Amino acid sequence: MRTPRRAARVVILSPNGSVFLFRENNVEVGIHWLPPGGGIDPGESPEQTVVRELREETGWTDLTPQRLLCTWEHDFTHEGVPVRQHEHIYVTSGPARVPKKIEKGRGRWQWLDRAALAALTEPTWPPGLPELLAAPAENGPVHLGLVR
Repeated sequence: MRTPRRAARVVILSPNGSVFLFRENNVEVGIHWLPPGGGIDPGESPEQTVVRELREETGWTDLTPQRLLCTWEHDFTHEGVPVRQHEHIYVTSGPARVPKKIEKGRGRWQWLDRAALAALTEPTWPPGLPELLAAPAENGPVHLGLVR
């Protein structure tokens, strides 16, 4: 039995279309790329989580989510607990810049242009991030469901 966990992340797009992502490695998942974000605290909305997590992980305080890109669920172990995580993935725009700080334990970060993002051989969280970003915004958010 997995413990339900809610999380929110935000994909930051620079004016030239580059995407800010962290490259992480863990025993269970392996190397993967993911946008800033994390667990939703009690009483927090997904949007509030994104703002807090950006501040904690990068030091940036001037970005807010602009639209919901997708939702998805996945299973993994978080701090020793098997969880089924439901994530809200938002998109926002902002300048391509160096983080003011990097939260302890965060992997390498990078601004990836669309070609570099599409050429990644390691998985992204959420899966299919290049295709999700290429879809017209007016289509609304995509609900990926449980991805194993």
